[in-house]
Amino acid sequence: MTASFADCANAIRALSMDAVEAANSGHPGMPMGMADVATVLFQEYLKFDPADPKWADRDRFVLSAGHGSMLLYSTLYLTGYAQPTLRDIRDFRQIGSPCAGHPENFELPGVECTTGPLGQGFAMAVGMAAAERHLNAVYGDGLVDHRTWVIAGDGCLMEGINHEAVGLAGHLKLGKLIVLWDDNKITIDGAVSLSSSEDIPARYRASGWQVVECDGHDRADIARAIDEALASDLPSLVKCRTIIGFGAPNKQGSSKVHGSPLGADEVAAARAALGWDHPAFEIPADIRETWLEAGKRGAVPHAAWKQRLAEHEDRAEFERRMRGELPAWFSMADHVQGLLAAPQKVATRKASEMALEAINAQIPDTVGGSADLTGSNNTLTKGLGTFSAGNYASRYVYYGIREFGMSAAMNGMALHGGVIPYGGTFLVFADYARAAIRLSALQQARVVYVMTHDSIGLGEDGPTHQPVEHLTSLRLIPNLDVYRPCDVVETAECWELALQRQDGPGLLALSRQNLPQLRTEAAENRSARGAYAIREAEAPRQVVLIASGSEVEIAVAVRDELEAQGIGADVVSMPCWERFDAQDAQYKRDLLPAHALKVSIEAGATLGWERYTGLDGLNFGVDGFGASGPYLKLYEHFGLTAGAIVPRIVEKLNGEQA
Repeated sequence: MTASFADCANAIRALSMDAVEAANSGHPGMPMGMADVATVLFQEYLKFDPADPKWADRDRFVLSAGHGSMLLYSTLYLTGYAQPTLRDIRDFRQIGSPCAGHPENFELPGVECTTGPLGQGFAMAVGMAAAERHLNAVYGDGLVDHRTWVIAGDGCLMEGINHEAVGLAGHLKLGKLIVLWDDNKITIDGAVSLSSSEDIPARYRASGWQVVECDGHDRADIARAIDEALASDLPSLVKCRTIIGFGAPNKQGSSKVHGSPLGADEVAAARAALGWDHPAFEIPADIRETWLEAGKRGAVPHAAWKQRLAEHEDRAEFERRMRGELPAWFSMADHVQGLLAAPQKVATRKASEMALEAINAQIPDTVGGSADLTGSNNTLTKGLGTFSAGNYASRYVYYGIREFGMSAAMNGMALHGGVIPYGGTFLVFADYARAAIRLSALQQARVVYVMTHDSIGLGEDGPTHQPVEHLTSLRLIPNLDVYRPCDVVETAECWELALQRQDGPGLLALSRQNLPQLRTEAAENRSARGAYAIREAEAPRQVVLIASGSEVEIAVAVRDELEAQGIGADVVSMPCWERFDAQDAQYKRDLLPAHALKVSIEAGATLGWERYTGLDGLNFGVDGFGASGPYLKLYEHFGLTAGAIVPRIVEKLNGEQA
């Protein structure tokens, strides 16, 4: 017996309010309000197969309003995914349950991306839709032809990143992107009208979107609006007029139901109002079976797709790309050997461009871009072309002045699979992108951030553009590899490491100023260990100089002056703290021996270097906001020269010897 539409939607409502009530924590309002829309979407439109959650040509569904996570957990359970189980849902928001407070992509296969920070899910969906169009242009409709669906709330549309994402999607004409807006007119503080009088549909239309409206509690009207969206070649916003907490008679339509359990009395009242006469967490057999049948809809198109894949001439390459594996032929060896044969004195941003020429020629998966700083970031290489509505096969995205939107879109591309995104801006603007960088790390997404102008070395632009605290703050993000190479060879090595890693992002901090090539041999990727001795002491070792990026050159000059005074000094280049921290204890002790005076040199905040230099070491850096002037004068001003550093080291050594 087939259950009614109302019963199927009420199953979402019941599971959502029961789970939140059991946890005594959560957001029941959005799942209850959007249950009808979600039922139409999952039962009639969404292309998916619970038997294979990673099917490459599935539709992507993003719950941008991630606080309403029980909406997603309920639909995954009801449609027959192996997880979450009913036990998982009963343990909502508890340690050990994959049903976390907000959806986490690494907990459940049916969760496409981690959402919760409002607006980022929406922006990641833009990246997913862009990846789909690119792969469709490469492999055709037979292998890639799917949509990206989003459920977003008022908060997702208010956040600044939404403006960036909407503008980008409209410009690129991502017609396979459909956003279902939960227009319930309520935020945590109360009515939306308390804080906003924006004409949202007008903004979207002005940005190149189609906008349609529907009654979010009327099955036929919801389907009619979705059909209109499907018929357009523009991205679509479907304004779903809903009542938050629908079914809770005393709290629906108010902020009281947004982020708190309903309470036992209101749960009972909601059950009566909805006609849901079933115990907590119990789904009647006919309702469960109707939902499971809906979950089987994708089996037929999935089987047809697998047959097309089996017969496709590019099957092996397509599968490699979707697995995230680099091509077997990829190697940086020839590029590095060329550098050794003809040393280069260039800025590491230029060294990155040189490395990318070799990388992009070998790896068709890479999709580059920049937030309006292409000529400064050096992220465009020969033959990439401009990714646009007229040419989705090309591989370079002009993101415009949208650092946050770019970074979130790259997360979406990486999570979609089949592409490896990289994008550039100035390191100081990592602040604009930081929330998305954090989600790259949290989601274990392979995204490469190319951040140039990495220190006071950028010179005259002054404190507003000189990153000082940024390296330290970025190194605080778990699972993010921050690379600061010292020359062309290290830059190539760091690029190789960032690309090889599949379970997290990498960030390359690159210089504006030219740097000498300090590496003259490359038998192995020495940057892989995070730190290594680039120069060794000749006199008995008393000092270890530790530096990154442009300051390794200074460390070498300091070392040479110390050696001239009979003071043995090693120079340790440390391009990546995170990789060095992962080395075994013996390697660390050998590189940074206890008996030696350890000295750090980096044109940024000194905070954090104490972990390597110890309380008795010396730390040279910039603990203010920089200054405006020619970069060589700035290094002199802040005492980052051999002439300023050597006397301090000698004084320290003499003091200890006394």
